[in-house]
Amino acid sequence: MTTASPQRSTDIELMAQLLRRAGFGATRDQIDGYLKQGYEATVHELLNPVHGEHEDQDLMDRYFVASVEARTANHADPQWAWRLATNPNPLEEKIALFWHGLMAVGGVKLDHGMEMLAEIDLFRRFGLGRFEDLLLEISRNPGMMYWLDNQNSHIGAPNENYGRELLELFSMGIDEQGEGAYSEDDVKAAARAFTGWASAVTPPPFFLGPFPMEFRFDSDDHDDSEKTFLGQTGNWDGDDIVRIICEQRATARFVAMRLYDFFVSDTPNEKEIEGLADVFEENDGEIRTVLSAIFNSDHFKSAEVRYRKMKSPSDLVFGTTRLVDRFDVPELDSGMLANNTMFMGQHLLNPPSVEGWHEGEEWVDSGALIERINFASSEISRVDGRGVQRMLTRVRNSGNELDGAEFVEACLDAMGAIELSPRTRSILVDHADSYGIPWEADASDSIDRTIEMFQLIVSTPDYQYC
Repeated sequence: MTTASPQRSTDIELMAQLLRRAGFGATRDQIDGYLKQGYEATVHELLNPVHGEHEDQDLMDRYFVASVEARTANHADPQWAWRLATNPNPLEEKIALFWHGLMAVGGVKLDHGMEMLAEIDLFRRFGLGRFEDLLLEISRNPGMMYWLDNQNSHIGAPNENYGRELLELFSMGIDEQGEGAYSEDDVKAAARAFTGWASAVTPPPFFLGPFPMEFRFDSDDHDDSEKTFLGQTGNWDGDDIVRIICEQRATARFVAMRLYDFFVSDTPNEKEIEGLADVFEENDGEIRTVLSAIFNSDHFKSAEVRYRKMKSPSDLVFGTTRLVDRFDVPELDSGMLANNTMFMGQHLLNPPSVEGWHEGEEWVDSGALIERINFASSEISRVDGRGVQRMLTRVRNSGNELDGAEFVEACLDAMGAIELSPRTRSILVDHADSYGIPWEADASDSIDRTIEMFQLIVSTPDYQYC
């Protein structure tokens, strides 16, 4: 069997790592394609997706008619699930998923599928740009205003929900003692500044279907008196509140911490996070620049963080789906993908609360683990999938007679240069050796044995990490 050089192996590992974190993983053929243009060029390409109408949107609308004017989050799910599974610009969807979990709006209360999809598109369009622009857009988002009760915030009787969550959960954060770099007076001032910012009244959906939601600013209901916020005094409105928030070091550090947690590791590294906060401040809060610093850093490329991050249900479901590559058109099975993430604890377009999802190892309990293994094992056994066919061919081309270790390595490589711990690899090699003869590409049961090894790999604890 031909083996890759040490340098080549390192390049492959780094590219596979990048594509797992900046997207949902990649097939071995896709990794090879990116290797030709180089690591830094790939980072640049991923961070600069071209946003626009997808060529297959008409197919999506035709196959899932109820999602065209989605009344509920469940009606909207197939639209986003299809993009998560197929968008050739994976970071466009990954960054939307990040902000959806951070600036969470839930479909149970909002109950407006069209607006939920509009929010995801907002995150696609603004999620890699300046944080201040994103924060302004989400503050003018009618779904968010409805979700956090700002339509009930009036001059003389401000509702503090949005002002509080804007500071605590969206921008500045709190420490383990529940303290933040802001005070209760700052929350009250923010609430007064956002009076008059609301969702316009939307006609009921019955008979004619849902109407798009609209943002409304009522100047007559806005408190335009002087306010002191984070030490600055003036006749502040919502725009000013966002501007002042984005000037704070606490905001730079909070955003850096959340980006690190989502894209790098479940275990914080204070030195790295402080460095990323510096990058945030030096580049006017541009998220694209912070992510570029992350992906190009020696820390990100190190073995210290590789396979140290628990896959979210979306990582597992859409990563496996992309690997198998069995969907030509949006059909019933693709419409069920969001249900699979829900069974594993991540109901897309319906986070459990304004806090979003608790990530890391909290994703996995005994019930979720069974769902994760069953889904991955079932998908990877679909021989009709184009990706599975390519993997089988790659294993076959690795050599006509392979011993157990070579066979396992060929399967791992075919599945996207997956790495396993020495213990897990040893167990799989022992199983491969138990067949008693070298693996033969021309053997009548070669496909069955290869599929079985694929299934064993996705059933390992190692496959739960990225």
